[in-house]
Amino acid sequence: MEVVQLLDVRKDFPILNQKINGKQLIYLDSAATSLRPSQVLNATAEYYEKYSANVHRGLHTLSHIATNKYEEARLKIAKFINANPKEIIFVRNATEGINIIANSYGKANTKFGDTILLTEMEHHSNIVPWQLLAREKNLSIKYIPITTEGRLDLNKAKEMLKEKPKILAITHASNVLGTVNPIKDIIKTAHNYGVKVLVDAAQSVPHIKVDVKELDCDFLVFSGHKMLGPSGIGVLFAKESILEELEPVLAGGDMIKEVTFYSATWNDLPYKFEAGTPNISGAIGLGAAVDYINRIGIDNIREHEIALTKYALDKLKKLDYIKIYGPLNEEFRLGVISFNLGDIHPHDLTTVLDEEGIAIRSGHACAMPLMEKLGVEAVARSSFYIYSTFEDVDNLILALEKARKVFRL
Repeated sequence: MEVVQLLDVRKDFPILNQKINGKQLIYLDSAATSLRPSQVLNATAEYYEKYSANVHRGLHTLSHIATNKYEEARLKIAKFINANPKEIIFVRNATEGINIIANSYGKANTKFGDTILLTEMEHHSNIVPWQLLAREKNLSIKYIPITTEGRLDLNKAKEMLKEKPKILAITHASNVLGTVNPIKDIIKTAHNYGVKVLVDAAQSVPHIKVDVKELDCDFLVFSGHKMLGPSGIGVLFAKESILEELEPVLAGGDMIKEVTFYSATWNDLPYKFEAGTPNISGAIGLGAAVDYINRIGIDNIREHEIALTKYALDKLKKLDYIKIYGPLNEEFRLGVISFNLGDIHPHDLTTVLDEEGIAIRSGHACAMPLMEKLGVEAVARSSFYIYSTFEDVDNLILALEKARKVFRL
C-alpha cells in the first residue's frame, strides 16, 4: 500500500485532473474499464505521429519500426504471464478470445450430447458463446453453483468434473462478487479427468500475478482496457500444442503462408490466428501498460487493493442499510464491491453519486444469470485500482449517507 502511494501514481493519470458536476472526479469503475496513464497515451500517440505503418508487410523503414514495436509488445505480454510468444494471439478483447476458442476448439472437439461446464458467476462473454455452440451442436451446458457467501461450491465442482465435460470455461475472478477462485486447484482437478480449461482472466490479470505455466490452463483470455491499456485490444493465450491443431476462425491477410485460386496454407503461430491489419497502436499501448504495471509491481498492486478493499468493506459493513454481495473477507476477493442501498434502484443511486463526482457501475454488470441467483435485478458496484485511495472510499461513504437522506431511508 505505502509503496504505491509513494510512487504517487495519480499524477500519471490526466483524466483525474477534472471535475464532474463541479466536484473532483472520483473514479470507482475500474472493473468496467481502467484509466490510462500518460505513458500509455504517449506510446499510442507516438505510433501515429512517428512510425504509422502496417506491420509484417512493408520493407520500408516505418514498417520495420512498427513491426518491431508490435512484436516487442507481444514479447512483453508473453513474459508478463510467463507464456511462449507463439502462444500470444492479439484479439479485440477477452470476449473475442472466448468466441475464437468456442468456434475453433469447441466446434472441432464436441459432438451431440457432450457437456460444456461453466459457473454461476460467469460474465455474459463466457456464457453466450457456449450457448451458441451448444445450440449448433446439440450440447448441454451445466453450471457449478455458488455458495451463499458468493464462492464456488468446490465439492460440487469436483462431482461435475468427474462427469468429464468437454471443456470447463471459468472466470478467475468475478466481476460482480469480486471472488477470486482457486483456479490452479480447479484446473488440476479438471485435467485429472481429461477436461480442457479456459480461464477468463479479464478481472484477474490486471490485479494479481497470473502465470499460465504454473496454472497449466489450456486457454486464457484478458482485455487491455481493464489493465491500463487501450480499448479494442486483448489477448488470447492457448497452449502451442493445441493451437497447432486448430483451424483458424478468421481468414484473410497475414494469416496465410500461400494462396492459390483454389487453396491456401496457414502462417506460423501466432499469425495463423491474426487475420488482417491488427490493432497496432493498441498492442503497443498494451505493451506500455505492462511496462507501467511492472514498474509498480503486481504484488504491490495486490497489497494496495487488499488494504483498500478491507477498509471499504469495514466502512460499508457499518451501514445497516447496505447489502454487500460476495465474500466479506478481502483475502478471497479483488477490489470489487457490489452492493445495494435499501430498496433504491442502483440506477437512481448512481445518479446521486454522479452529482458528487463519483463514478460507479450500476445494473446487471453483464451477469444476468448471477443476478437471478442473487435474487436482485441489479447492483451498484464500486471497483478500485492503483490510482484509488482511502480518501476515495471516505467520499463514497459520505455520498452514500447523503443518498440515504435523499431517498429518506
